[in-house]
Amino acid sequence: MRDFASCFSEYTVQVVSETTSCSSYSNTSCFPPSLIPSTQNSVTCLYKVILSNQKHVLITITWSKTNTITQGLSIHFGDDPSNSFKLNANSRLFRKKKGSRALEFGNSKAEILWDLCEAKYMSGPEPISGYYVLVIVDSEIGLILGNMAEEASFKKFKNGFPMAKFTLISRQEYFSGNTLYSTKAQFCDKGSTHDILISCSGENEGKDNHPVLSVSIDKKMVIRVKRLQWNFRGNQSIFLDGLLVDLMWDVHDWFFNPASASAVFMFRTRSGLESRLWLEDKDKLKHKNQDKVEFSLMIYACKST
Repeated sequence: MRDFASCFSEYTVQVVSETTSCSSYSNTSCFPPSLIPSTQNSVTCLYKVILSNQKHVLITITWSKTNTITQGLSIHFGDDPSNSFKLNANSRLFRKKKGSRALEFGNSKAEILWDLCEAKYMSGPEPISGYYVLVIVDSEIGLILGNMAEEASFKKFKNGFPMAKFTLISRQEYFSGNTLYSTKAQFCDKGSTHDILISCSGENEGKDNHPVLSVSIDKKMVIRVKRLQWNFRGNQSIFLDGLLVDLMWDVHDWFFNPASASAVFMFRTRSGLESRLWLEDKDKLKHKNQDKVEFSLMIYACKST
């Protein structure tokens, strides 16, 4: 699949009469209760860490799950693929559910500490409680994940390392199965965590059955795209927590590339009201709002044939 943003700049489908905003819908979404959401195979989160010397470090965390008993965790620093740490899984359990690892990248030193002994999971690869992952960069606590993390960090490092500032700037989720996708997202540090449900189902119009894309947030329908095979790429703006968020979709391959059968849905906070996300000049974006952190959620959806 081509770069998502470039597809819109060249081939954006204008969805006007066929696409309706949330103001036209009732407060409750209407998805078939019999449908089971697709399986989440992996989650990749990109964090920006700002150390006390103003040095910026990018840390990528990936949780993966290849089947019901095989899970994994990988941590990557910067852009060099060699700067990574992987915790693989065996038949049933993580080989090392608790431990530490030191590594170097660029001119920095990092230490990774983790405890997954009591980690609890739902259907996806990312634990929901009972764990921590701690990343120390250049003698500063750069990243803390998990509900046990603060307890562990203060217990072991209360007399040690200062805390750097870190922010989640993007999240990518990979699904496989049917065309119903369920996830959660927080679009800003002080915002609420929202329940997101994306569905593609058929709708009868006379003798024909046309696919319809529906997106609900917190059980409220925010977008509905009819005749999806014609409007396979498009965009809609929504407001969440006082932010303007662009919702973009590309389901071209669902209809015209059966071998791939993959689609992309993207939620991203916009830098301003004056222009669309994919039309903004890169040089302007580089120097504008440097302290403002934007967030994007990418959902890669592989539909089983």
